[in-house]
Amino acid sequence: MAFGMERGFFGRLQEKIESVIFMRPELDEDMLERLEEVLIGADIGMDTTMRIVSELRAAVKKDRLAQPEQVKGRIAAIVESMVDKGERQLLSSETPLAILMIGVNGGGKTTTIAKLAHLFRQQGRTVLLAAADTFRAAAGEQLEAWGGRAGVNVVRHQEGADPSAVIYDAIQSAIAKGTDVLICDTAGRLQTKRNLMAELEKMGRVISREYPQAARETLLVIDATTGKNAVSQAREFSGAADVSGIVLTKMDGTAKGGIAITISDEFDIPVKFIGLGEKIGDLEAFDPKAFAAGIFAEGGEAR
Repeated sequence: MAFGMERGFFGRLQEKIESVIFMRPELDEDMLERLEEVLIGADIGMDTTMRIVSELRAAVKKDRLAQPEQVKGRIAAIVESMVDKGERQLLSSETPLAILMIGVNGGGKTTTIAKLAHLFRQQGRTVLLAAADTFRAAAGEQLEAWGGRAGVNVVRHQEGADPSAVIYDAIQSAIAKGTDVLICDTAGRLQTKRNLMAELEKMGRVISREYPQAARETLLVIDATTGKNAVSQAREFSGAADVSGIVLTKMDGTAKGGIAITISDEFDIPVKFIGLGEKIGDLEAFDPKAFAAGIFAEGGEAR
């Protein structure tokens, strides 16, 4: 997978890492310190960066790494081990499936819902959307418009309605029609974080009570360009919901994709999808191996 980023995150990070390890006469502590600076600058958190460098330092000593290419390969292996969560990386294939979509406003949640609906439709599965973000003006209309593009129906109430009531009605409709996948939009902001998190918990309880036969996914949508802010979002939302995966949006040429490494490492949550643009087909499954390899491949693309 190329991630569609050309000389974006992968290209810039590749160049900076190579400038550190190829321009040094030997693999010493000064080189490792400079590498730390490069990784932190790519939105890879301090703790995660220290772990990468610590593992690299141990590998240099144990395996007597002496060539820059060896160092590059070892960093890629360390990064891959951090972002690879095995089977948890995959979205549930069970039917019925209920997906709760969470995340702050402006992060690309609504478009991601439409992209997921489109993906499921391509797989031959039936999809229903629940417009449970009833607090943001025109959120229901926006989701309905995207639902039309994806060719799926939307259950919605009037603005300001109880979000859990929308979820309830959507579940009843999904059960009655034998729908394969129910995707629920949620609010990204309320008066306080406490109110928002309480609302998410309530919706989760409604799904558990009314739709126990459904497999569950809770996907946190995060704008990759928000950098370290994304870590705070992951911490807040994972505290209120059992987050099963991350969708990183806006992973284009401006994105600092290192945040994928930080979240995977610090929260042990798999990145499941990445959004590459505004088109309904611009959603790709996250490939840990390709992501790690892409840091060092020519032109920023995994080979």
